Amino acid sequence: MTAEKILRLFLILIAIHSFLVGLALIFTPSEFFTYLGYARINEKFFPTQSGIFHFVMSMAYSLAAYYLHRESGLVILTIAAKMLAMTFLLFYYLFVDQIWMILVSGLLDGLMGWVILLLYRRISTIRKLDQSKKL
Repeated sequence: MTAEKILRLFLILIAIHSFLVGLALIFTPSEFFTYLGYARINEKFFPTQSGIFHFVMSMAYSLAAYYLHRESGLVILTIAAKMLAMTFLLFYYLFVDQIWMILVSGLLDGLMGWVILLLYRRISTIRKLDQSKKL
């Protein structure tokens, strides 16, 4: 399997993951969040808002996979989103509240971002080599 196909598949898996997280945030009963380390949530607005945000990001990740050749900015946006999420979540965990789910989420977002970056760089390098051979 080529790096391009792996990246497309990985972006699709991330899109599915983000969509499922969005569904979970919207439809999970408030009481369940305490099992993830959070205080009891009495107002569903913020989990629902976060769920909608995950739907939007899921669409962005899907578009990045679909338009991989034409719209490299979507891949860069995906990398930036994952790295920013990692930075925010790890900062929050270290300096605000040590909730284990925030730490896990931050580490996973960082891992996803690094994998996308490495695959994207590999594809870019291969494209440059192919173009130089044509000259």
